[in-house]
Amino acid sequence: MKRMTDAEVASKLAGMADWSLRDGKLHREYKFPDFRHAIEFMMASVPGIDKINHHPEWANVYNRVTVDLVTHDAGGLTSRDFELAALLEEVARREFGVA
Repeated sequence: MKRMTDAEVASKLAGMADWSLRDGKLHREYKFPDFRHAIEFMMASVPGIDKINHHPEWANVYNRVTVDLVTHDAGGLTSRDFELAALLEEVARREFGVA
């Protein structure tokens, strides 16, 4: 997997509200009504994550899920990170009404 240039990352990131670049990783924090919804979001994302075989760095604290994406093998961001971000956005929107 080819590492994206800074210009490519900036271009892709420009169209992704709620995502930012933090410490060289795509970063987003999702907020849900409660702990159950946060965990259900994580579990609902697992089939798609396994399908693309690219796994997030994520953590849950009560009603929040913090996500950081990077392709370690490439030493930075690749198209796979943006694909995974899109998958998570779709699950959050479709299953949980998170915009």
